[in-house]
Amino acid sequence: MKRVVRQSKFRHVFGQAVKNDQCYDDIRVSRVTWDSSFCAVNPKFVAIIIEASGGGAFFVLPLHKTGRIDKSYPTVCGHTGPVLDIDWCPHNDHVVASGSEDCTVMVWQIPENGLVMAMSKPVVVLEGHSKRVGIITWHPTAHNVLLSAGCDNQIIIWNVGTGESMITLDDMHQDVIYNVSWNRNGSLICTSCKDKAIRVIDPRREEIIAEKEKAHEGARPMRAIFLSDGNILTTGFSRMSERQLALWNTQNMEEPIAVNEMDSSNGVLLPFYDPDTNVVYLCGKGDSSIRYFEITDEQPYVHFLNTFVTKEPQRGMGYMPKRGLDVNKCEIARFYKLHERKCEPIVMTVPRKSDLFQDDLYPDTAGPEAALEAEEWFEGKNGDPIPISLKNGYVPVKNREFKVVKKNILDSKMTKNTENSSPAIKSATPTPSIQSEGKLEEILKEIKSLKDLVSSQEKRIIQLEEQMSKIAI
Repeated sequence: MKRVVRQSKFRHVFGQAVKNDQCYDDIRVSRVTWDSSFCAVNPKFVAIIIEASGGGAFFVLPLHKTGRIDKSYPTVCGHTGPVLDIDWCPHNDHVVASGSEDCTVMVWQIPENGLVMAMSKPVVVLEGHSKRVGIITWHPTAHNVLLSAGCDNQIIIWNVGTGESMITLDDMHQDVIYNVSWNRNGSLICTSCKDKAIRVIDPRREEIIAEKEKAHEGARPMRAIFLSDGNILTTGFSRMSERQLALWNTQNMEEPIAVNEMDSSNGVLLPFYDPDTNVVYLCGKGDSSIRYFEITDEQPYVHFLNTFVTKEPQRGMGYMPKRGLDVNKCEIARFYKLHERKCEPIVMTVPRKSDLFQDDLYPDTAGPEAALEAEEWFEGKNGDPIPISLKNGYVPVKNREFKVVKKNILDSKMTKNTENSSPAIKSATPTPSIQSEGKLEEILKEIKSLKDLVSSQEKRIIQLEEQMSKIAI
C-alpha cells in the first residue's frame, strides 16, 4: 500500500524568532541596491553591512552583545565606497573579508573580544578588479584561499597569505555574475550570470565543465549553489515572472531533475543549504517568510517542508554554521534576519521530547580546521572538510588555540612570501614591516586613549571626593 505521508524527521521543523532583548537594535542596515545577504555570522561574531557616509562600513558584534547598539559603536571602515558583500573565514573565526564598490577586497583580523575602536587598516588589500566587487566567498577546505567576483565579469582567486591573485577567470562570463558557489571539497565552482546561464567551472584548469543556457527563462537575478552530492540547486524566475526552484545534474544539464514553481513575488531568493541534513532554506529579499525544502534521492527529489512567516520584510539574512548551534535544544539552523533598523535571530528547531544528544540530527559536521594549505590547493590537491562531532557541543577553547596557530601561519606566510619574491613583487605587496608598524601604531594609539580616559576619570574622582569632603564638613 502506498504511503500517504512521506516520512521525514524534518517534517515538523518550526521557526521561532527570539525575544526582543536578544535582538540587535538600532542598526542602520545598508540601503545599497545589491542582492547580497548583507550579513555574515560565525560562532563568535555577527557582521552586518551598515549605512555609512563617506565610504563603506560594517559592524562586527560579539554574539552576546544584544540590545541597543550605541551610535558610537566602532565599525570596520577602511573602504572608500559602500561595502557590498562580507564573508567570515571558515578556518579562523576572527578573519573576515569584504568586497566593495571601491573595486577592492579587504581582509580584516578582528580582536579576540571584538572591536574597541574603529578599524580602518586591513591585514591585506587585494586589488585586481576594475569595477565594484559584489561577491566574496572563502574556499571551504583550503586555508587562506579567497574568491572574489566583480562587475567587470571577472572571477579572481587569491592567496590571502601572500596577497597575490593566483587565478583570473576573465573570459567566461559576458555579463554580470550574480553568484559563485564552491562545491563540498572546493575543486569546482558554479556560477549564475545575467546571461541566464549556469556554468560549472574547474578554476585551476580554467575551463568550463558544464553549462546550461536559459536555466530560468525570467529576466530577474538567479542563484546557483552546489549540493553535497554534486548536484546543483538554482533559484530564478519563469517567463511569467513566477519564482522557481530547480535541481540539476552536472553530468546532464539538458533538463532539470525537478522544478518547483512557488509564487509571483519579485524578490530574489537567497538559498542557504545545510549539507548535513540536506535541507535548503529560501529567503527572499523583501519577503517576510523563509521557505524550507528537503532534498532526497526519491521523487519528486525536492520536498516542501514548511514556511516560517513573520510580519516584517527582510533586508538581508545571515546563516550560522552548524558548529554555532545549540544542540541541546535540537536547533538545526539559525538565521539572523535584517530589518530596516535591527537584526533579529530566528531559530529553526526539530521538536524532540528527549534531552539526550540527537545523533540523527547532528552527524559529524565540517570543523574549523583546514584540510589543505593554499599552496597545496593551487598545486592541484583536493581535500574534504575535516569533520568534528557536536556531541558535547562545539568547544570554543579548542578553536582559540587553533586561531592563535592560524594567526602565526598567516603572518609567517606573508613574511616568507616577501623574502622569496622578486623586488617587483616586493614593492607591489605590502611588506610585513610596514604592516607591523601600522599595527604597533594602532595599539599605541589605543593605549594612549585608554590612559587619557583613566587619567580624566581619576581627575573626576578627585573632584567628587573634594565635593564630598566639603559636604561632610
